[in-house]
Formats: sequence, C-alpha cells, structure tokens
Amino acid sequence: MEKTLFSFGHGFSARALAARLVPQGWRIIGTTRSADKMAEISATGVTPVAWPGTDIMPLLREARYVLISAGPGPEGDPVLNLLRDEIAEIAPDLRWAGYLSTTGVYGDHQGGWVDEDTPLVPATKRGQLRVEAEAAWQAVPDLPLHIFRLAGIYGPGRGPFAKVRKGTARRIIKAGQVFSRIHVEDIAQALELSMARPDAGAIYNLCDDDPAPPQDVIGHAAELLGLPLPEAVAFETADLTPMARSFYAESKKVRNDRIKDALGWCPKYPDYRTGLAAMLAENT
Repeated sequence: MEKTLFSFGHGFSARALAARLVPQGWRIIGTTRSADKMAEISATGVTPVAWPGTDIMPLLREARYVLISAGPGPEGDPVLNLLRDEIAEIAPDLRWAGYLSTTGVYGDHQGGWVDEDTPLVPATKRGQLRVEAEAAWQAVPDLPLHIFRLAGIYGPGRGPFAKVRKGTARRIIKAGQVFSRIHVEDIAQALELSMARPDAGAIYNLCDDDPAPPQDVIGHAAELLGLPLPEAVAFETADLTPMARSFYAESKKVRNDRIKDALGWCPKYPDYRTGLAAMLAENT
C-alpha cells in the first residue's frame, strides 16, 4: 500500500515511470481504454485495468500515489467527470498526486522565455482545456497535487527517425519559431524525484536546456542517419493537418530552473542532440 501508484491513462510517460519503479518493488495499477493494450501493459509488470467500465475504487483506495496522464476533452477532465467525489474522498489519504499538463498553457510568446509564474494565455483550444483541467484538479480539497507542464515529448519509438528514413520528413520553416522538448526518461526521473519529496501545490516545467527550431531537429536526425537533408518547406504553404498546424501557433522557450532547484533534477538528455543520439544507439 505504501508503495502503490495508481496511474490514470497509463501511456508513454507513465510507462517510463513504471519502468523505474517496478524494479524497486512498487505496485502500479494502470488504466487503459483499449482492451488491446491490457496484455502489453501487464507484460511490463503493471496491473492493467480497463477504465471506464470497471469499478476501480477498491484499487484506488489502496494507492498512496496517483498519476493523472489522461488529457481533457471538450467536456472537461475525464477522471474528475466520473470520479470527482471519490477523488475528494481519498485525497486526505494520498501522499502525492501528479497531473501531467503541457507548456501549451502559456500560449504564444513569439520566441520569448516563460516560467511557472508566466500568466496562462493559451493560444489553442487544447491549451485552454488544459488550463481548465489544472484548475479543476487544484480545486479538489486536501489533494496533494503536483502539476508538471511538459514540453514536446520524444523518446524510444517517438521521434523523427522513422519519417527521415522513409523520406517523408520535411523541415517546416517558420521565421522565429522555437520549441522546447523533453525526453520521456527525463520526465520519469522528475516524477520519481517528486514522489520522494512531495510538495503539495508545486508546479514544475519539464523541458530540456536547449529550445530549438523544429527544422534543426529534423536536420540533425538526418545527419545522424547519414541521409540527405529533408526538403525545406515554408510554413505558409506546407500541407499540414490542423493538429500539426496548431503546434506552430505558439513559439516560446521554457525555463526549467524551478525543478532543478527544488528537487535537484538534472536531465540526462539536456538537448535534442544527446537525446537523438541515445535513441539511435538503442535503434529507436
């Protein structure tokens, strides 16, 4: 019970955390909407639960740590929509609750720097939903909540190499555009540090030390693979999905000083070059 983590929406980041905790004897319960993923989750040493659709309260009451990775929709936060009263009931018994949000809550700063004290002025509907979800979780009485605002996540199986190898990658050029990123292993490390040193109410940005234009990352991936530089395409004329185009609505550099100072967090992959090199060495 003392080392039990309940993971809502057991996805990419939660799995990276589980890979660190399971060998230490942690019991982790992870929810999924997909029956097809049950066996895959179980193979990692995590107890999978199909939810919604299962009465999870007996398991949730056994947990002292809760991680919320499930993103909000137009109707609000999916966990609180179904379990707001139940979460409030168990809140005083929890040691730590972590909510994975996004740096999209800060909106567009035309390439300028933001930190955790920057006003929340999201430029997209997704960002606005995250602002509302953060507030909804903060409103749960006695919940030892920690909010982690994640930059663009990459890691094994999620990066630019596949598109570069296929020849479908493009370098989208938009003047002044810059993004911050975070390797999934560095997210997991930060969450583990926070769980060991809870500080209810804390808000942390999670990103590496080197915000960079997206075309530089694609170009470096091609260089590592020894392949030609992908075609440069102007953003204004690029054929992008609405989702992809929305990412270019915001340009900012994200500071990570707070979590370094508070928890001694030191990213293993402080820039995209070290992160991509490690992924290539692992053949991912």
